[in-house]
Amino acid sequence: VQLQASGGGSVQAGDSLRLSCAASGRTYDSNAMPWFRRVPGDERAFVAGLARNGRVTDYLDSVKGRFVVSRDNAKNTMYLQMNNLKPEDTAVYYCAARTVMFLTHADKDYNYWGQGTLVTVSS
Repeated sequence: VQLQASGGGSVQAGDSLRLSCAASGRTYDSNAMPWFRRVPGDERAFVAGLARNGRVTDYLDSVKGRFVVSRDNAKNTMYLQMNNLKPEDTAVYYCAARTVMFLTHADKDYNYWGQGTLVTVSS
């Protein structure tokens, strides 16, 4: 599976962005798909994710109520709608995938990664 993340940018606090992650290749291997983020000096941290059927979702506590993860299997694309952005959301965001359907919060569990897209939120 090849993943291509896009949609990052520089915004003000309170603004919204929508990230996209387009999958190609062996897309049937992308059963569990999360978003991670990383700030300089830290490890990648789980943000949100969902299973292929879209019914199982999981969110980092600090983004609950602000971020919504979704996927369009017909387009092989996953989205992260980010609302009411805060400066602490500033990071490089990565999408990932693995063949196992269950989500985990550990980046080592994922086989496939996108290249990352930078989100910068200023106050």
